[in-house]
Amino acid sequence: MRRTALVTGAAHGVGALAAQRLAAAAWDVVAVDRDEDGLAATAFRSPNTHVRTCDVTDPQAIADILGMTGAVHRLVVAPGPDTPGASADEAIRGGFLGAVNVVRAVLPGMLERGAGEVIVIAPPASSPASSATAAAACAYIDALADEQRGRGVAFRCASPAAGVPGRLVLDEIDRSLARPGHVRVAPGGAPGPLRRALARAAGPR
Repeated sequence: MRRTALVTGAAHGVGALAAQRLAAAAWDVVAVDRDEDGLAATAFRSPNTHVRTCDVTDPQAIADILGMTGAVHRLVVAPGPDTPGASADEAIRGGFLGAVNVVRAVLPGMLERGAGEVIVIAPPASSPASSATAAAACAYIDALADEQRGRGVAFRCASPAAGVPGRLVLDEIDRSLARPGHVRVAPGGAPGPLRRALARAAGPR
């Protein structure tokens, strides 16, 4: 069976890397972002990557994409680029409400099939607004994981510090998917590469 992944924030950073890794692993990848040029770079020489330009804060736009995509087996919601000086409203709208829109659209199909993976990568906590956004995103995923426990869908939320390489974030997420019940990828749990990187980034306390 062909597996389909929907990756938002796929034009740059950890979202682009997630899309490229999944495509290299023979997933059909639907890469979503507002940045058309960035999406083209993500999908370069990848025939199983399909790009869709979309603002994830628009629920109808997400519904239209899912109407073309069909069943989604893995959802990866990656953060947009850091925007210095963004207001709290802008940060929460893009980093939290956009993620909620996508999860709400994809989750019912996963629950109906009794299988799926929902992965949200919160924005780095580089400002009070982005810190609040990251906390809200992870709290939302925690609540969903509790509510839908035992229904076959795995939930993960990663909240890496600014500067942690995307490959470490994705490596840790992949490992966590083999550990049922571990919703939060960082912090907590065994001190894997991501948590060691977080500790180094934080410096001495």
